[in-house]
Amino acid sequence: MNLANKITLARIGAVPALMLLLQWPSRWSCLAAAVVFVAAAATDTLDGRIARSRNMVSNLGKFLDPLADKLLTLSVLVMLASLVDGTGQNWVPPWAVVVIMARELAVTGLRAMAMEQGMVLAADVFGKIKTVLQCVAIVPLLVHYPVLGLDPRPWGEAMLYLALAMTVFSGVNYCYSMRAMWGRDV
Repeated sequence: MNLANKITLARIGAVPALMLLLQWPSRWSCLAAAVVFVAAAATDTLDGRIARSRNMVSNLGKFLDPLADKLLTLSVLVMLASLVDGTGQNWVPPWAVVVIMARELAVTGLRAMAMEQGMVLAADVFGKIKTVLQCVAIVPLLVHYPVLGLDPRPWGEAMLYLALAMTVFSGVNYCYSMRAMWGRDV
């Protein structure tokens, strides 16, 4: 258990805190959730840099890092989809969360299939962009309530749809990458 893996575990540990903060949403609990989320999301870059710079890359880290990313983003998106505002609208459309979850499960399955064949389906630039866009979308969606007279929800919603498009695109790209690796239809 090296420092990089401990940082990754801290990201996983942030998930229950976020769930509690969103269980009873208020202006302050949502702001606190946004701060916790930003801090946890920042550890994704930190743990990777530490692992590479200190030669701490491990199989445990390769397993935990993407798991932590998915737990962090998906748990928050599920909570946001379960929250309803005064007009009866979900804070995040549930169908969008289902699409994101389906992509994550499909890519995880493709990686497992590749691993069985002794191949590695590594994260690509589109997957990384997808993760960044999802995190950027989640922050204003978490804040939810107006801050200094500005409503963060339209920004969060716009970013969510951009993230959703990149999520689908990157998922399709992983399928094509897998097909190319195998030299046949997946």
